[in-house]
Amino acid sequence: MTAAPSGPGRPLRRVNPAGLAPPSGFSHAVAATVSGGTLVFLAGQTALDATGRIVPGDMAAQFERALGHLLTALRAAGGEPCHLARLTVHTTDVAAYRAAARELGAVWRRLAGRDYPAVAVIGTTRLWDEEALVELDGVAVLPGPEPDGR
Repeated sequence: MTAAPSGPGRPLRRVNPAGLAPPSGFSHAVAATVSGGTLVFLAGQTALDATGRIVPGDMAAQFERALGHLLTALRAAGGEPCHLARLTVHTTDVAAYRAAARELGAVWRRLAGRDYPAVAVIGTTRLWDEEALVELDGVAVLPGPEPDGR
């Protein structure tokens, strides 16, 4: 994992876990140290394999892989699924996403538990990777030390 350190004058830490395809023109996660905690901005994740190619599959299969990548980036930044405050789902087929809602919910519960962030689903004509059906990005808030320093 590569991570640019945060600190005085550098409140942002870019996190790029070794288990994800190497980023080009983006970071997999950006953690921002703020009073009372850390904000983590998670880049859009799709169903990429280790070589940077989209793994074929239906909406549920691609959602599962994209969510796994998002959670990998979040964990590398020091967070857990319960810290996700916001998730944006970009999809090239809103009807297919809605049709798979029960299956997607089961994937979410298996990978992330029952803590649900604020979610928006956005329909788009295509994603960066043409074969991708879905892309997930998010924002997490990691707790900081208690006001008394604990």
